[in-house]
Amino acid sequence: MTGDDARAAGLRALDAAFAETVRGIGASVGALFLRAPKEPVLRLDVLYGAPAEFAAPWARVPLAAPAPVADAARDERMVWLGSHEHVARSYPRTAVALPYPMALAAAPVTGARPWGALLLMWPASRPPHMSARERGHITAGCRRLARLVEEAAGEDALPPPDAPLRVVPTGRERTGAGPDLAAADFAERLPGGSCAVDLSGRFTYLSAGACDLLGRDAGDLLGTLPWQSLRWLDDPVCEDRYRAAVLSRQPVAFTALRPPDRRLDFHLYPDASGISVRIVPSGTEPPPRRDRAPAPPARAGRLYQLTHLAVALAEAVGVQDVMDLVADQVLPAFGAQGMILSAAEAGRLRIIGTRGYGPEAVERLDALPVDSTLTPAGRTLRTGIPAFFGRPEELRRFYPDAPVISGKQAWAFLPLILSGRAVGCCLLSYERPHGFPAEERAVLTALAGLIAQALDRARLYDTKLDLAHSLQQALLPRTLPAVPGLRVAARYLPATRGMDIGGDFYDLIRLGDGAAAAVIGDVQGHNAAAAALMGQVRTAVHANASRGTPPEQVLTSTNRLLTDLGSDLFTSCLYAHLDLVRGRAVLATAGHPPPLVRLPGGETRPVEMSPGPLLGIDPGAGYPHRELPLVPGMTLLFYTDGLVERPGADLDDAIAGLARHFARAGDRDLDRLIDDLLAEADPAGPRTDDVALLALRLGPGDGTRPGRRSTVPGGCGTGSRPPPDPK
Repeated sequence: MTGDDARAAGLRALDAAFAETVRGIGASVGALFLRAPKEPVLRLDVLYGAPAEFAAPWARVPLAAPAPVADAARDERMVWLGSHEHVARSYPRTAVALPYPMALAAAPVTGARPWGALLLMWPASRPPHMSARERGHITAGCRRLARLVEEAAGEDALPPPDAPLRVVPTGRERTGAGPDLAAADFAERLPGGSCAVDLSGRFTYLSAGACDLLGRDAGDLLGTLPWQSLRWLDDPVCEDRYRAAVLSRQPVAFTALRPPDRRLDFHLYPDASGISVRIVPSGTEPPPRRDRAPAPPARAGRLYQLTHLAVALAEAVGVQDVMDLVADQVLPAFGAQGMILSAAEAGRLRIIGTRGYGPEAVERLDALPVDSTLTPAGRTLRTGIPAFFGRPEELRRFYPDAPVISGKQAWAFLPLILSGRAVGCCLLSYERPHGFPAEERAVLTALAGLIAQALDRARLYDTKLDLAHSLQQALLPRTLPAVPGLRVAARYLPATRGMDIGGDFYDLIRLGDGAAAAVIGDVQGHNAAAAALMGQVRTAVHANASRGTPPEQVLTSTNRLLTDLGSDLFTSCLYAHLDLVRGRAVLATAGHPPPLVRLPGGETRPVEMSPGPLLGIDPGAGYPHRELPLVPGMTLLFYTDGLVERPGADLDDAIAGLARHFARAGDRDLDRLIDDLLAEADPAGPRTDDVALLALRLGPGDGTRPGRRSTVPGGCGTGSRPPPDPK
């Protein structure tokens, strides 16, 4: 016997033992996963009781994946999940991928070394507990499989990367698709049936009545897939019902519209050899089968809804986003009217969001200890087991005060558990008694896992956001000083995306009586490094200005400091020394957009300046200055490029547009002026850069109110760029 012949014989023996193990334990579906030779992956080698197409998503399972077969192979332990609710609670991803009523077990296949894992599935009708004898049978079967793998040439028995999946026959299939044999199968499964399909979904028999209802001849349909040969059945609901019948081995039903206006009910009755299908006009009930439970309602809509919610939760950013999503989408999706979202903090459940509850109820339920006996929330979180109460008397039996607090009639307490860590609790409540069927419990339990991940991620984001906002607030001036003869207002707006922190800054420095310095700048970037550098720049400018240094020397000294620091970030800056007694201003700029000046008569224009290079590039750079006369009633506007820069727009045109709007604004209050300019410049979409503005107006010499500092949380900027050459 050649090596190939020996290997083939070994694989046949392995397949036979695998099928015998699956049948012997009474499972409806079995799958043997073996470890890939040189990568931490389980590859599906042999399948029983389902078509190969079903297993395509699980052809490769990483050993580190949160999946039953991965845990069984990696930890060398048996995993038993007695219901889909148990699957949803322990393995949310698996529950979403296999949303059908079933029980499953995963057991390690281990001999001289770990070889892989055996996956077994049963219909939901089996008992939810596994007996010691069943465990013994599975363990013995896995040892036998491991021995056969080793005998089939050891490492050579492992599936190569391109090895096709082997599907072992169940032993009950007919060898042909002839009408007589298929009809015999059909008659055994379903009284008065109309058509039959095999486990792969292909027609094997159609009665004359079925052909009439479907509008096609049997010769056109035999051997075809319904959703391919009948295009009006090409609907996710139809294929989902077929998959549910194959995997759960329970009757299912759905309704389809045959064009133009005929609705047909399809009732599927599966067993290990195929599916009998009863087709009747909608509203006509088929004869009941006494040994089968009623067909469960269609699940596809709920499953797609769950998928939609999962995607939405993945996109939620902050805690408020998660709370709004749960309240706006989860509540109506499950017919609930009330919601409480609590986070676990220091042994207590602190409410972070509610819907449908009054302030008194929220006050009583907030900050309850995890071991509280007032409601099931704490126990649910401690045990990780969801609790469902369909009527007040069910809840009152264990928690007498809980129904009185909320006034609701039904409750679902869902633990939010992430990697074994308690994140919080989600409570859904109903104003009327509500039954919680097993399907709905499983979906809610799976959804709780998704909410836990989103909430944990959102809380981390909010923490970073608060830290960034505090840093930004600390680096900007708390108040602007009162300078006689000068009115001032300032504003800072972070971008609407990011960490709510940027490098834009402004300052007003009083230089004795009758003089002041105004500065505005923009550090490249929108992160903590940019904010930290901004603080250093502002400090350096303030220190040089306080000594009466001329504007060009202030920028030169600050530039030398930044180049010595060796930062990779560059900074634009505009500095103005205002001599209110002599009525003149001296300005210097390091690559910053030019200020705007509005004269008392309304004439408005950018100040023509010769800009020097950005700070932090050339240690020997010089910065030319420009003198500007100051007259009473004149208004100066300093701003950063976030106010005018837009993708695809010319910067000169944007500055000219800002000047025109500045001219139309008139001599209104400076705070209202800034509000008006921001509203005019606000783009249709989110801001991608932070914005700083500083407005100065020369007035009488009898003193004015202090300037107001205003910041609005939002995001971060994209950095700065030098303006174009002056005209």
